[in-house]
Amino acid sequence: MTIIDETAESFGPQGTGQPLLEVRDLHVEFTTRDGVAKAVNGVNYSVGAGETLAVLGESGSGKSVTAQAIMGILDMPPGRIPKGEIFFRGQDMLKMSGEERRKIRGNRIAMIFQDALSSLNPVLSVGYQLGEMFRVHQGLSKKAAKAKSIELMDRVKIPAAAARVNDYPHQFSGGMRQRIMIAMALALEPDLIIADEPTTALDVTVQAQVMDLLAELQREYHMGLILITHDLGVVADVADKIAVMYAGRIVETAPVHELYKRPAHPYTRGLLDSIPRLDQKGQELYAIKGLPPNLTRVPSGCAFNPRCPQARDICRTDVPPLFPVTERDGGELAGRGSACHFWKETIHG
Repeated sequence: MTIIDETAESFGPQGTGQPLLEVRDLHVEFTTRDGVAKAVNGVNYSVGAGETLAVLGESGSGKSVTAQAIMGILDMPPGRIPKGEIFFRGQDMLKMSGEERRKIRGNRIAMIFQDALSSLNPVLSVGYQLGEMFRVHQGLSKKAAKAKSIELMDRVKIPAAAARVNDYPHQFSGGMRQRIMIAMALALEPDLIIADEPTTALDVTVQAQVMDLLAELQREYHMGLILITHDLGVVADVADKIAVMYAGRIVETAPVHELYKRPAHPYTRGLLDSIPRLDQKGQELYAIKGLPPNLTRVPSGCAFNPRCPQARDICRTDVPPLFPVTERDGGELAGRGSACHFWKETIHG
């Protein structure tokens, strides 16, 4: 049995060089009244400069918890990291002091949260909140920080930025507030941005505008981008590679277009089949049966087996590793892996 050694593969958009960020065998647990919830269970992934990794999965799959562990903003307790490594530019952040991590957070790694309205302080103007980044981290005066704030608001295409810099969050639309969150993330020109559901609660047109803006800014600054979402339709045009998560584990990895053309895991196929399509107007939308598991009582074997149409006896007893996915003739498919005992049936039919 061959298993992908994710620490040995090449990284970056051209497949060479050291990654900006590399997560190795990360585990995150939460102590609850019902028991220990294993929110993240052995996650491995990486992202290079100028590269976009999309992390997909339903709510509760561990996507955001992994991001919080990277940023060092987990509530501990009840959370804890019993095992794993998080390397940023070759340094393990889990071994850093709190002060060392704070110097990286915001400066070198920034995060865009999914709910802009609750993430912004309602009693402070957006200009003041943007300017705080420059006042605290760069020691700029209030006047200079305000000028920088206007520049950032212009950069993320907020109309009449100079006139609106003193407005409050509630005076902006949802899409404009998300642009302000992007501006805050960009303020110190970080190497890596983690965008956690950046288009949640936005209409389709605004979603497209926000994603186009992120892609444009990433190209300009040559940043790494981790895009966390449950919506496969959002990432099709912006991601380079995809990691699909389920019940705290990565169940499939693939370059973005390969995954859309030929998924190699039944869960990924279910997610793709549930996307609304123009040629199926009037037809009932497909839905994956059942619900994600309770993380304090994850099923034995493959966690997806109670919902999987391909499940067999081995799926209920043996946890599948991330197998390398190949062509029918055994030819290598770079960057592809599937945690399914029967991945060949899924990808090759």
